[in-house]
Amino acid sequence: MKEFVISEARTERAILVGLITPEQNERVEKEYLDELEFLAETAGAVSVKRFYQKLDMPNSVTFVGTGKLQEIKEYVADKENDIGLAIFDDELSAKQIRNIEQELQVKILDRTSLILDIFASRAQTANAKTQVELAQYQYMLPRLTGLWTHLERQRGGVGMRGPGEKQLETDKRIVQDRIARLKRELQDIDKQKNVQRQNRGKMVRVALVGYTNAGKSTIMNMLSKSDVFAENKLFATLDTTVRKVIIGNLPFLLSDTVGFIRKLPTQLIESFKSTLDEVREADLLLHVVDISHPQFEEQIEVVNRTLNEIDKTPKPMIMVFNKIDAFSFIPKDADDLTPRTKENIPLEELKDTWMNRLQDNCIFISAKERTNLDAFRSLLYERIKQIHITRFPYNDFLFQDYEDDQQ
Repeated sequence: MKEFVISEARTERAILVGLITPEQNERVEKEYLDELEFLAETAGAVSVKRFYQKLDMPNSVTFVGTGKLQEIKEYVADKENDIGLAIFDDELSAKQIRNIEQELQVKILDRTSLILDIFASRAQTANAKTQVELAQYQYMLPRLTGLWTHLERQRGGVGMRGPGEKQLETDKRIVQDRIARLKRELQDIDKQKNVQRQNRGKMVRVALVGYTNAGKSTIMNMLSKSDVFAENKLFATLDTTVRKVIIGNLPFLLSDTVGFIRKLPTQLIESFKSTLDEVREADLLLHVVDISHPQFEEQIEVVNRTLNEIDKTPKPMIMVFNKIDAFSFIPKDADDLTPRTKENIPLEELKDTWMNRLQDNCIFISAKERTNLDAFRSLLYERIKQIHITRFPYNDFLFQDYEDDQQ
């Protein structure tokens, strides 16, 4: 059966295609394609050119208009450009994929399928692989028409195929059967995870959440003195890692979770339920933000929306503004009378904006350079101590004795 990955295209040259709409202006779409290029790089493809088009809404047949598609076709057809892949910033229907592929004669991916491919390449454990496979089949099912001409039949025998059954119906049945089997496997995994969580007792649980590549795994390594995989690529962490951490005399459990992203496929949120249960059951969330990213405020909104999808129950949260060592701004000239934007504001002034209202619920650090980490640990200690004392009020004297010793 044809695998649903682009592993054979790891070094292919790609073009990126995005739409500028009334809801998605030129600046926003440029940011989206910057992120799409990073996704393509993470997957192993090289982005060589971008195509934009202004439309009120995507063309239902070819996503872009016929004129723009012809322009893309001419660029792709040029042998010197050596294009093997076209990546579209929004989710494509089966009809759109089929029509675009017929015109361009190269592989077609949308943002969702690209993210799924990255997840497939990053999955290491049986748990993560099962979750990714389920998400892939859920994405595949409504797009079977025109994408596959044959899927190997997994079951046969007398009475298993009705008279006149079409190949597409057979394919759909195969995929539906696999989805059902994977869901059963994930139910078993959920049960095992629940047992593991119960066995951890009533220790305070802290979960690292945030946009992908914000530095969660680096903070995990710093606090727990562990060696969780971390690199400057999207979705470096798929499997939730839980470590016992002790600050002073206070033990707690710290979990590192999968990063979020704009337009995160709904299939992934559903299939990664067992992984995201660490967020649901956490007593405290550490929302890690890459403050050096130009669109960090939009990333905060994306994470908050995703957290609301996972669990609508509000949880205590500390905003951890990471990567202050990489923060930069462009000072305005004295004779420049145009309004200042956040790109023109130094970090100290930025702290006095809406962040000032967070008061003790935020902190600014650099996990990489280990800047302000003592203050971070102290803040974390105080928050966890409050939760611990609420749960075990008779332990209050232990913290007082420890704090007296530290003075």
